[in-house]
Amino acid sequence: MRIGAAYIRVSTDDQLEYSPDSQIKLIKEYAKKNDIIIPEEFMFADEGISGKSAEKRPAFNKMIAIAKQKENSFDVILVWKFSRFARNQEESIVYKNMLKKAGVDVVSISEPIIEGPFGSLIERIVEWQDQFYLTNLSQEVKRGMTEKATRGEPLCHPAFGYDMQDKRYYINEEQAVIIREIFDRFVNGEKISTITNYLQSIGVRTNRGNLPERRFAEYILRNPVYCGKIRWCPVGRRSSVRNYDNEGAIIVDGLHEPIITQETFDKAQELIEANKKKYRKYQRSDQKVDFMLKGLLKCGNCGATLVFSNNWNSVQCHNYAARRGCNISHSISLNKANPIVIDALKTACERLEFNIDIQDTQPTKSVNNIELLLKKEHNKLQKIKDAYQSGIDTLEEYKENKSKIMETISALQQELEKETPQQTFSPKKYAKKVMSVVKLIEAPDVTPQAKNEALRTIISKIVFNKANQSLDIYFYL
Repeated sequence: MRIGAAYIRVSTDDQLEYSPDSQIKLIKEYAKKNDIIIPEEFMFADEGISGKSAEKRPAFNKMIAIAKQKENSFDVILVWKFSRFARNQEESIVYKNMLKKAGVDVVSISEPIIEGPFGSLIERIVEWQDQFYLTNLSQEVKRGMTEKATRGEPLCHPAFGYDMQDKRYYINEEQAVIIREIFDRFVNGEKISTITNYLQSIGVRTNRGNLPERRFAEYILRNPVYCGKIRWCPVGRRSSVRNYDNEGAIIVDGLHEPIITQETFDKAQELIEANKKKYRKYQRSDQKVDFMLKGLLKCGNCGATLVFSNNWNSVQCHNYAARRGCNISHSISLNKANPIVIDALKTACERLEFNIDIQDTQPTKSVNNIELLLKKEHNKLQKIKDAYQSGIDTLEEYKENKSKIMETISALQQELEKETPQQTFSPKKYAKKVMSVVKLIEAPDVTPQAKNEALRTIISKIVFNKANQSLDIYFYL
């Protein structure tokens, strides 16, 4: 008589599997017929969990840990099907080999396997079928959701401002008032943190009953559902939730009524993109600015931002001050840095020489996408040419295929011309823009924050090189 363990798993992706109680009943019947005793402490169950990975199956991991113990363990693990043990063939093989070394067998009570090499082969085929089922199921679910998205149908719980009824989004008028106010305040120049504070002050609560945080307002401003759209990203897990710039996202007209206009939504996106360009990571536009060059000065050694130091009204490399790898002090007095920057701006205008930061003049995503499609079409041209020269296609087939591809290339080139900015850089015009900023930052009655805002309309960064005591200004168009 052997001591056994029972492992039961019920996932959410299979409507045909037995319930936990049914699996336990069948396992106990098998154990009784085969002289196997299953103590209560060796009954392991993971309910509502996928078999794709063992990482998130606590009962499974506990069972494996006990099996590896030399004492107080069991001799065999009984499962209803091998798919209950694992649907990932690689994991299944690893864990079965691990258990085999510990003297523990894994037995499927509904899939008897003959002994010997041929039996092992059959077991691998069963495991492969289980993994194929899981992979195919995932693809079918994505395909179905993508199809729903293209029809403008809801794919998830309604966002704040909407209710769900009969599988459709309907405007929640009480919440819609808040949505409209968030957009109105933002497009009229109010900062996201100010909006968030206002929402908290009037007692707004999220759908989960929490006080709204900054990300709540930001998510609303970036969500196209409010202008009547449905956004779905079929690639990656939950990648459409916070990755607003995912190029694989599908955005189509939804079946629901919009809360705001497309014009208002587009205006909000323009402001968000403008702020992203002006303010680098960790430099939010709603932070208090207490000196003119805040966030613009960079360390010439490691590239980190120079942060304010109370030591003689100066700034220091953030990484050096925090001891994070930068070993060269880049301390500089603001009383020294401010006039140097102003003189450098004037000199650049006099000479009409502007060091443009390349990272801020990269093509837009739409341009990059069109160029990628053009490259693919040119690759197709080469392939059909190879097919013709190899005798696979006739001359007529080659001409027909070439004609279709050239039509696509022509259309893409026209689209590329529309998306590519046509204006050329004029140093004289740009110099006028820079001098208007200089005039503003030299005014004694202008606040440091206003001066910082003005500088950010022309400057990408200012690199301080300690060795030669120079400040190199990088502009953007």
